[in-house]
Amino acid sequence: MIKVIAVVGATASGKSGLAVRLAKALNGEVISGDSAQVYRGMDIGTAKISHEEQEGVPHHLIDILDIDTAFSAGVFAELGTAAAEDIVSRGKLPVIAGGTGLYVDAMTGANRLSPTADSDPAVRQQLMDKAANEGAESLHAYLASIDPQAAAEIHPNNVKRVARAIEIFLVTGKTKTELNAQPVAQSRFSRCLILLDCPDRGALYSRIDKRVDLMMEQGLEQEAYRLWKQGLGDTPTASAAIGYKELFPYFRGEVSLDKAVEDIKQATRNYAKRQITYFKRMEGAYPIDISLGKEEVFRLAMQRSTQFLQE
Repeated sequence: MIKVIAVVGATASGKSGLAVRLAKALNGEVISGDSAQVYRGMDIGTAKISHEEQEGVPHHLIDILDIDTAFSAGVFAELGTAAAEDIVSRGKLPVIAGGTGLYVDAMTGANRLSPTADSDPAVRQQLMDKAANEGAESLHAYLASIDPQAAAEIHPNNVKRVARAIEIFLVTGKTKTELNAQPVAQSRFSRCLILLDCPDRGALYSRIDKRVDLMMEQGLEQEAYRLWKQGLGDTPTASAAIGYKELFPYFRGEVSLDKAVEDIKQATRNYAKRQITYFKRMEGAYPIDISLGKEEVFRLAMQRSTQFLQE
């Protein structure tokens, strides 16, 4: 079993900084568990950790793909596992900075995902075309007819997740619910989950708003415009990244810049809610209230990590 520390939490909760501190203290290297930071050129909008912020700690799975390349939880599981094996082979500890809970689970949880076994891009495209032509409700109704439980868990407007659930059924012959219920081989990882918790939602939303304002000051508008001109809006995965797609209507002259920025903040707040819901369901998560302050958060995270490594 490969032991890993995974720092998870909502956006703007301080995952990257804590992961670096833990890695430095525990002779580790960081694996980014973010679905957008894999893309080159998507820096400001993804809050990608800078070279200076890395403080000499090697980071993996950052800036490895062009924006027109598809990326999934299954592919992350494969690449993340390879990175962890490489880190361990050099006598170091893998520390995951995980913004995307599904990705962390795909790699280290019981239900590890194969990058190809339940995926077919052609089928997915047909389903997306169906949604575009017949409406999101039609696609959701189709899912409800084959997998009522999955349909109940996925909002009709979340077309990508609805299509993904249907794709699994069409490719494997089994529903997403059935596959999730199947016993699976034991994970190759033993993980310690550090959950950066923020019970005060108002404080978290304030952090998010300030982060978006800082991104705009750092040049997010210019970065997004450059990527938009490069075709970001038509890419298979990168186009879903918050902070970019909300600016596209502004570039087309459809909304004001103030409206676009407010849309980024609202989308980020909504995403944080979904992250919190997912992370709190993760087995074995050790919550630490970020309002305790950075030093106390680090002390508690070190205490839990050290205990885990000695088990």
